[in-house]
Amino acid sequence: MEKRTPVFFFAPFVSSTMRVEPAWIDYNGHMNMAYYHVLFDRAVEEGFSLVGLGHEYLEKHQASFFAAEVHTVYKRELKLHDRVRVTLQLVDFDEKRIHYYLEIRHANEGWVAASMEGLSLHVDMETRKVCPFPDDIAANLAVMKTTHARLSRPQALGRIIGIPHKPEFQDALSASGTRH
Repeated sequence: MEKRTPVFFFAPFVSSTMRVEPAWIDYNGHMNMAYYHVLFDRAVEEGFSLVGLGHEYLEKHQASFFAAEVHTVYKRELKLHDRVRVTLQLVDFDEKRIHYYLEIRHANEGWVAASMEGLSLHVDMETRKVCPFPDDIAANLAVMKTTHARLSRPQALGRIIGIPHKPEFQDALSASGTRH
């Protein structure tokens, strides 16, 4: 019988330090929105490799996890050479899905540049269909979730995108005969 080493997680997981690269700066003089996702993706890879879902997992099990849905909120600009770290909190998981929350933070000053809520699916790479996590990965996810459950629930979870309408604006539209 194989002896398992207990898994230990910090809450939240904190990525290695990353730097905004010159090619990521757009004509507005700040990091283009697409590269926030590069930073988030690198942190997801780094964080979930701790539960066994890294590149070796793909090679050994012919399975991986795919992004199914993300919601990103951009809070503050990142500029050339800014150094950042990304925090990752496992919010929930079930037999085939993981739900997580991340924040990109300035490495020296600590402010939040962006947050992302994500849902990923465990996928069999041969059939390209969603499938259950193996028992060892599910056990590691359970330990991570228990550790991360001590954290407060992020306020941005489940946030809905939209334009909140003020009553006086709606009244003005109605008075002008504009339909909604």
